[in-house]
Amino acid sequence: MSIDTQALGIIESILAAHPVVLFMKGTRYQPQCGFSAKTVGILDGLLPDYATVNVLDDAQLREQIKDYGQWPTIPQLYVNGVLIGGCDIVNEMFEAGELYSALDLQPPTTTSPRVTCSDTALSFIREALEQKPNTALQLQISARWEPSVSLGPLNAQAIQIYVSEIPVCMDVNTAQRADGLHIDLVDSFQGHGLSFENPNAPPPVKSMSVTELKRRLDTGEALRLLDVREAEERRLAEIAGAVLLDEIAQVKIKGLPKDTPLVFQCHTGQRSRSAAEHFRVLGFTEVYNLEGGIDAWSTEIDPDVPRY
Repeated sequence: MSIDTQALGIIESILAAHPVVLFMKGTRYQPQCGFSAKTVGILDGLLPDYATVNVLDDAQLREQIKDYGQWPTIPQLYVNGVLIGGCDIVNEMFEAGELYSALDLQPPTTTSPRVTCSDTALSFIREALEQKPNTALQLQISARWEPSVSLGPLNAQAIQIYVSEIPVCMDVNTAQRADGLHIDLVDSFQGHGLSFENPNAPPPVKSMSVTELKRRLDTGEALRLLDVREAEERRLAEIAGAVLLDEIAQVKIKGLPKDTPLVFQCHTGQRSRSAAEHFRVLGFTEVYNLEGGIDAWSTEIDPDVPRY
């Protein structure tokens, strides 16, 4: 199928304006499919910034980008105007260490992190490995600092360490995030499980009530109130002083000190939490989500702000 001339111009202008572009379902802060979310997670761990295009906003573009790159699925990653591939290709290149060169990045230095386990966790892991001979503990810490473990074969390409006598395999990015990690055993309603204490992980996103926001604004505290809604929503209602989180605002925020208080706001507090999580991953330590969003602000603080 031939691509529409207007769509071709739009796609080419996007690719010319940005060295790295991900055509995806949803946004970087709120992916709308698992494949887009996984690809964003990989890129977030490697790049401070890149462009995304939400194909769900334009049905024609969604189909035309498939014709443009002769690639049938979404997401699609382009680097310097060249199609890299979809989620599976990006993940394979990442695990093989090939994505760094594709993105013109220097691969991280290979390190052997220091990981410790409690005695109860060691016993628990040892029993699991005994049931699956010739396997190792596979450790992964995602770009969002989410740890996970599984059992799998020893991988010669992975970084291998030993915790006591237990073999642990991990990729190079996990190794960069894992130094000082402590693993313990916890009990829950589901039974035994592992918990992870990582001194490298940035503090979690904090919740802020609209009452607290009003109090801190009234005292003149230098909060950055960031509105992640669409421009159309802002025209319906907005909190005085809130700044639209567009590309210009994102660039400015990334240049701020990492201890700058950032408060993210949307309609009800759902979308803003995803945006807050993104900046937490970038290393900001005072990150807040406005619980209830502008709707709570209208009902509890300022009834002159319209509800919608």
